[in-house]
Amino acid sequence: MAKQRVLIVDDDDAIRVSTSQSLTRHDREIRIAESAPAALNGLDRWHPDVVLCDVRMPGMDGLALLELLTERLPSADVIMMTAFDDMPTIVTAMRAGAVEFLVKPLDLHELRLTVDRLFADRALRKEGSSEPAPAPLDVLVGHDPQMIRTFKLIGQAASVRSTVLVRGESGTGKELVARAIHTNSSYAREPFVPVNCGALPSTLLESELFGHVRGAFTGAAGDRRGRFALAGTGTIFLDEIGDTSLEFQTKLLRVLQDREYQPVGAEKTERTEARVIAATHRDLEAMVAEGTFRQDLYYRLRVVEIILPPLRERKADIPELADQLMARACRAMQCEPVAISDQAAAVLAAHQWPGNVRELENALVRAAVLARGGVIRPEHLVLSGAPGERSASFHSLDDAERDHVSRVFAATGRQKTRTAEILGVSRPRLDRLLVKHGIA
Repeated sequence: MAKQRVLIVDDDDAIRVSTSQSLTRHDREIRIAESAPAALNGLDRWHPDVVLCDVRMPGMDGLALLELLTERLPSADVIMMTAFDDMPTIVTAMRAGAVEFLVKPLDLHELRLTVDRLFADRALRKEGSSEPAPAPLDVLVGHDPQMIRTFKLIGQAASVRSTVLVRGESGTGKELVARAIHTNSSYAREPFVPVNCGALPSTLLESELFGHVRGAFTGAAGDRRGRFALAGTGTIFLDEIGDTSLEFQTKLLRVLQDREYQPVGAEKTERTEARVIAATHRDLEAMVAEGTFRQDLYYRLRVVEIILPPLRERKADIPELADQLMARACRAMQCEPVAISDQAAAVLAAHQWPGNVRELENALVRAAVLARGGVIRPEHLVLSGAPGERSASFHSLDDAERDHVSRVFAATGRQKTRTAEILGVSRPRLDRLLVKHGIA
């Protein structure tokens, strides 16, 4: 079993000796350095797991050394030590990557506990890192039969190099499907290059995908490689393919048929081996009938078709999906785990989710920010109606009041005390509201 490696960096000889003696164990190797340069000089031959570093040292100080250690030895855990416990120094050290900050004179018992904890944490991290990293497929959760079929198609599509067309409403996770196909394929180490076709006009989209040569148009000061070139033998994901022009569709068809494209302004063609996955929320069949989407391109794209169901059609998956999205949001925000109360879960289950999974994720992130005590409750959820609903019609104050009271009452499981708390009214006032609006 490898020994635990500790490096102590301090210009004070007494500190080096006392800390070294305090941390000595039979399974631990300890080295000392009297300066930052001396510490850096040995890194190419010996890699410490934990570094104890003084802040104030002549020449290169501890904060500069911390910055270099973060670059050269990112796996090491660094503890900063100083007699100056001023906030700016502590904040700077922690932001720069220090895992702990100890104030001199050192409490040697606290020091031993801190170092032992760090090594215990390192063992846990190492144990966790031995597990395979979850593929993007893990965010496509669900047991609905439609999702099970989707998972099967992802696996089948990942085993071949065919073009794939992913369809579904906005927010259903079409890019996640494309990434899952790529990640689970034999070329997962190659680039995955996403392009939002709907965000660029046709002329810019062509340059973005195929590249251009110097002088091809105003502002083309030099040659530029396009996304197909950058994708190499990996995957290029063309999102919102239904928003492209007929002119661009013609050029894309050539890429799919002949594996060739021509950079804007170039005389020679270039070849591509990238796999194309396209996605759209539009009704391509209707567009083909109208003449706004090429029929031959439609069939070229639709070799393998994956249709994602809207969230409202698989509501049984919402609890599992919400838990996973909530965990991911908490990791991203670096906050403690946030639980979803039963009452809030009932509100989530009752909503129609016009924005699908994206709307659910946004609602949960917003709720996590508002929640206190680590629990999301109905009052933390701000949910929208269907797109355009508010502008399409207006409701009276009484209607809005009845709708709000009814939703909160249902979400709390018809618990009057809790409903009154959420609405901010007394129990008698709530009883009058229930009678007024005929809410039994």
